[in-house]
Amino acid sequence: MKVTALHEGSYSVDVSKKFIPFNPLVDKVSDRPASLFIFIQPFLVKTKEDLILLDTGLGYNSEGKSVLHQNIKDAGYNPEDVTKVLMSHLHYDHSGGMVLDNNGKLDVSFVNAEYYIQRGEWETAYSKNSTSYKTEIFDVLQRSGQIHFLDGDGKINDQISYEITGGHTQFHQVFLIEEDGEKIFFGADIVPEPEQLQRKFIAKYDLDGKKAMELRIKYGELASDNKWICLFYHAKAKSIAKVMRKDDAIYIEEFTG
Repeated sequence: MKVTALHEGSYSVDVSKKFIPFNPLVDKVSDRPASLFIFIQPFLVKTKEDLILLDTGLGYNSEGKSVLHQNIKDAGYNPEDVTKVLMSHLHYDHSGGMVLDNNGKLDVSFVNAEYYIQRGEWETAYSKNSTSYKTEIFDVLQRSGQIHFLDGDGKINDQISYEITGGHTQFHQVFLIEEDGEKIFFGADIVPEPEQLQRKFIAKYDLDGKKAMELRIKYGELASDNKWICLFYHAKAKSIAKVMRKDDAIYIEEFTG
């Protein structure tokens, strides 16, 4: 399998839930009070049968251009090549790129792909009054006929399995992709950065911070024991890496293929 991180850049986000580009070379943290600073990168995984996109990022840059489509082209593919879009959850920084703005009209970004979404997450997005969810995006998907709703844990095919974790959102899910003895794990916002596997903490941005902390421990151990290649959606560095344990210490080693 071939894995590509589709780097969208660094952003600050405050209580308004607006994602503002942040360049650490010129921008000052002190000018963005009470903000969370994050990096965003969806991932492409090329298997023998599919070109899989794991979450879709914000999708656009500050000038309104589809950075996601451009990143896919820069990786040597076309957006039409994507066959499966696997969604961990539907917060805007993970789902903005599910649709494409064509001169003011929103269309599905990946016309040849099936979108895989937990049914409970979809229903929460519509029923919960939260600025983290942009229902105008989901309306486009709903009309497309390209959604596969998932219920609970299971397998999409012989290569792709999924598991509801909760923790970050009630129906947040993670994915494991296996082929020819290689295993790729996408923990999305349960394991968003590799450094989070090296310390215990409860995050305020999680729905259930204690559960999310316990899940990080669980998946860190599984990643180490099973030699998973891990994809870290909000990583500053080492977005594609392996996890190793020695005694009680966790080590992160960047994966270069």
